[in-house]
Amino acid sequence: MKNGSMMNKQERIKTVFLYGVFICYILFLCKLLLLSRVSLFDLFNSQRTVERSINLIPLHSIKEYIFSNSATIKNFAFANVVGNIVIFIPLGTYLSLFKNNKRVIPILLFIFIASLFIEIIQGLLGMGASDIDDIILNGLGGIAGVLGYRFVLFILRDKKKVRTAITILSAIGLPVLLYLLFAVRLRL
Repeated sequence: MKNGSMMNKQERIKTVFLYGVFICYILFLCKLLLLSRVSLFDLFNSQRTVERSINLIPLHSIKEYIFSNSATIKNFAFANVVGNIVIFIPLGTYLSLFKNNKRVIPILLFIFIASLFIEIIQGLLGMGASDIDDIILNGLGGIAGVLGYRFVLFILRDKKKVRTAITILSAIGLPVLLYLLFAVRLRL
């Protein structure tokens, strides 16, 4: 009986740790996507000049990047495209891990709505460019996270082992996440 309760305690510790890392990740997303161009102080400054950029044409920004002759724009474009995909991979992974119902559509719908919400806030508050392409790229990142979770589950064939693998990856990523969250002023 003691071994069973010990296992239960380990699972609880893992769960609390995973939710803790997930909360840090969400805070990082907020900092990166909402506060990297405007500080909280500036946000409430009535003297601030608000610049809005909105693109509602799918793949328009990506096409502009691809056909640009400027190496600087191409480098920015690559970082922007890859970055918008990569930052949403953990969201797809964590949502797959935490959801009891493992259906993909609700997870992808949540990722789409979260990305749309962020773009709307960016546009309304003048905190960066609102771009339909960002929503598409964030969605691809979320899909990659879901597929990554499914792939690891297929390989390991055991949800507890997958949970342990994600816990280990989260433990490795946590110092980087904390560094980005607290030590670096993200200015995009």
